Amino acid sequence: MNQLTLPEIRAAVGTLRSTTEQFLCDLIRFPSLPGKEQQAVEYAAPRFAEVGEVERIPLSSALREDEDYSDPVPGIEYEGRSNLRVRVAGTGGGRSLLFNTHLDVVPASPGQDQAFDPRVSANRVHGRGACDAKGQVATLFTALLAIERLGVKLNGDVLAHLVVEEEVGGNGTLAMVRRGERADGCIVMEPTDLRILSSVRGAVWFRITCTGRAGHSGSGGTVSALKMAIRTIEILEKYHARLLAASRGIALFDQFTNPMPITFGKLAAGVWPATTPASASVEGVLGLLPNKTHQAVAEEMLQAIRDGGDEWLRDHFKLEFMYRHNAHVLDPGHPLVKGLEACCRQAGTSGEVSAMTASCDSWFYNNQLRIPTVVFGPGSLRFAHSNEEQIGLDEISEAAVILVRFVAEWCGGANR
Repeated sequence: MNQLTLPEIRAAVGTLRSTTEQFLCDLIRFPSLPGKEQQAVEYAAPRFAEVGEVERIPLSSALREDEDYSDPVPGIEYEGRSNLRVRVAGTGGGRSLLFNTHLDVVPASPGQDQAFDPRVSANRVHGRGACDAKGQVATLFTALLAIERLGVKLNGDVLAHLVVEEEVGGNGTLAMVRRGERADGCIVMEPTDLRILSSVRGAVWFRITCTGRAGHSGSGGTVSALKMAIRTIEILEKYHARLLAASRGIALFDQFTNPMPITFGKLAAGVWPATTPASASVEGVLGLLPNKTHQAVAEEMLQAIRDGGDEWLRDHFKLEFMYRHNAHVLDPGHPLVKGLEACCRQAGTSGEVSAMTASCDSWFYNNQLRIPTVVFGPGSLRFAHSNEEQIGLDEISEAAVILVRFVAEWCGGANR
């Protein structure tokens, strides 16, 4: 029996090129916004059944009671919805490997009029979810199908969680984690330009609601809730600057000017130009690094507003958190990192190990299930969530080659 070689892997992945393209284009056609992913789930289930055992994992509204549940989008229901768990059973004795990626996407961007009508041009697939993260699903499908076509018999199990609601805080992954899962390593697939991200920042999404005293613009005694909301933005900008300064010197993150930005994405107030608004709200997201927990950051944000506001503001604001993720860190010397790095280099890519300056579901596995976890995948984050979202088919193929090689070495027994 012969050991699997890189030319054999490339040849197997190459023969699947049209299958990969069709799979990805089919998947993009489903407008799988958070809460509306089930059609995509139902499409993916029989396709992944071609390479392994597929189990639909039902979701329940009881998930809302979990302390790590995220709720930035109200009104999402769970009955009749599911995640997918895929298992390619090993023969026994090898290390197991778990993959995670998501089937939900964000809404179309301004100017993206045909977001769910995939277009292929110059070997690049364009459309919502092309890189984030349906291109990741297509990469995983291609890799597993190549392993099956090559007749590889692995010792360890290969598992995959294909989840919903990553884009609104990871509720799909949360549901899978609460069921429990065991694996010797985990790769969360997101667009990383084939870099291996062993450290990932955390984040909190927040909403501040300020109340004022409404009245006519010409009357006295009014208090503008809008001005109060603007003041909270100023206070939190200063808090962010202090937090950033206190978060310097952390390995892999220090190369970035601002690896944990604060973003204010929504501001709403008032009903009439000549009326002082009685209520105003501001929503945003603040990144955090491994030196802080999301609980600590939440407390410090609350205290910053109390300390920085005037007497009215201190008594007339409410701070809520809709999404709370801690950072995750895996030692770059861990065998999962080093093994994937070696496979990248064998395939001709850099194998760069770095940090992720966005948050994702990796912390659920690394921090809560104690499964060593990295983030890895084809495509670039700069295209994600944009009206130019796209991914190269060559990138998908290269990632699939790397993953086939790594799965064979990690799980063992890759003889035929």
